[in-house]
Amino acid sequence: MERRGSGILLHITSLPSPYGIGDLGPWSYRFVDFLAEAKQSFWQILPLNYTGPAYGNSPYHSISAFACNPLLISPALMIERGFICENEVLPLPDYPEGKVDFETVIQHKSKIFHTAYEHFKKQANNPDYEKFCSENSSWLEDYALFMSLKSYFHEQTWNHWPVEVRQRHPEVLQSLKQQLRDKIEMEKFLQYLFVRQWISLKQYCNHKGIQIVGDLPIYVQYDSADLWTNPEIFKLDDENKPYVISGAPPDYYSETGQLWGNPVYQWDVLKRREYDWWVQRLERNLKLFDFLRIDHFRGLVGYWEVPATEKIASNGKWVEAPAVDFFDHLIKKFPHLPIIAEDLGTITPDVEEVMHRFQFPGMKVLLFAFGDDNPMHPYLPHTYDKNCVVYTGTHDNNTVRGWFEKEASPEDKKRLSRYLGREVPTGEIHRELIRLAMSSIADTAIFPMQDILGLGEEARMNRPATTKGNWQWRLLPEQLSSSHSSMLLEMTEIYGRA
Repeated sequence: MERRGSGILLHITSLPSPYGIGDLGPWSYRFVDFLAEAKQSFWQILPLNYTGPAYGNSPYHSISAFACNPLLISPALMIERGFICENEVLPLPDYPEGKVDFETVIQHKSKIFHTAYEHFKKQANNPDYEKFCSENSSWLEDYALFMSLKSYFHEQTWNHWPVEVRQRHPEVLQSLKQQLRDKIEMEKFLQYLFVRQWISLKQYCNHKGIQIVGDLPIYVQYDSADLWTNPEIFKLDDENKPYVISGAPPDYYSETGQLWGNPVYQWDVLKRREYDWWVQRLERNLKLFDFLRIDHFRGLVGYWEVPATEKIASNGKWVEAPAVDFFDHLIKKFPHLPIIAEDLGTITPDVEEVMHRFQFPGMKVLLFAFGDDNPMHPYLPHTYDKNCVVYTGTHDNNTVRGWFEKEASPEDKKRLSRYLGREVPTGEIHRELIRLAMSSIADTAIFPMQDILGLGEEARMNRPATTKGNWQWRLLPEQLSSSHSSMLLEMTEIYGRA
């Protein structure tokens, strides 16, 4: 990211597809072509982690830090490559336009996957599959077993399983592996299918000169394969329950802070183990992506810790993490560590010092730049340095147009007009903020697809601190038009980002 470039933020689920949710199939390739036509350098996505209804289908709340989301597997590519026949995916449910109906998608795709697995297990040995399983055994075996046990124990949280299973007694696990062998193999098969399709898409992107920016949630869920497998690296009590949990102090998004509820890391244990779990996690993600945005980066320097008995996050405290030692260790393993630090919210000098020391670019969000009467606000473009990534907004914000119509105060709008040198009609506001980002000194500019299209609040992806109705927005096929590509291309060339 040391050269000028720009790109689009669009999660895979938001792509068009006849299967009710965006996937790794034909429309992903069409979107890459759209990016290439507009001379974009980056495609940023949200985490690829497994998602489920228990956590509102959020990609930031997963039962595995390593496994990818089977819902993103393309049935069209499965048909093309002989894993399933076309008549076996029909009839298609009556999916709504422009949004994901997760419940219906899960039901339909589960049937497709079971049918495909039944075909697959009748085949002779597959060296490619065996190689995948071998190369990913450090996480794949435990993940597949965890998923199978979840089903076997009627979706109970792992700390409610029989004690010998909770504590991973080898002879008991071996017996269960034999009993659940078919389910375990199916989970491994789905991860194999995903990676096979993903690597093909990534190669297509890279061939077109486009790099993929992935997203790494800092925390994992309590009810996860990671906790069950590695309880010693988290702050748990004698009953393996969290005695403190993660969150964020009061900020722009919430007056009482955000109570995320994830277990927090036992950094002294991780340090003694040379951060082995994190090294494996980074290694996995750096195979999937060209760059990696670390969500809530400041939590790797100092994190907000809340007693598990508290109901609101404001009753927490900051706790220091061994950031310098951690990143020194990672740099030895990964000499060119391609990280973007999500540094939004409460950022203290120690966080800035770590980012500067390791030259990690931070984020600048234009929607935050006009809320204060401060000519040197850190999100105003004239205050940037080169080593940063500027966004009009993120997946957690309203769209530019939605912000302007629903959230911006008269004072915000006045400050924006003064900065632009003129009043801008609502229908043009998204283009003007894109232009501000494009013309800035920031090496990288990224725009949510909703802002490229000039969509309003109805196209918002996520509302923080809410659990329903999120992650559903989808692009309509006709919205991926040449007019939008031409607009983006023109600005890209004008401001030297091609």
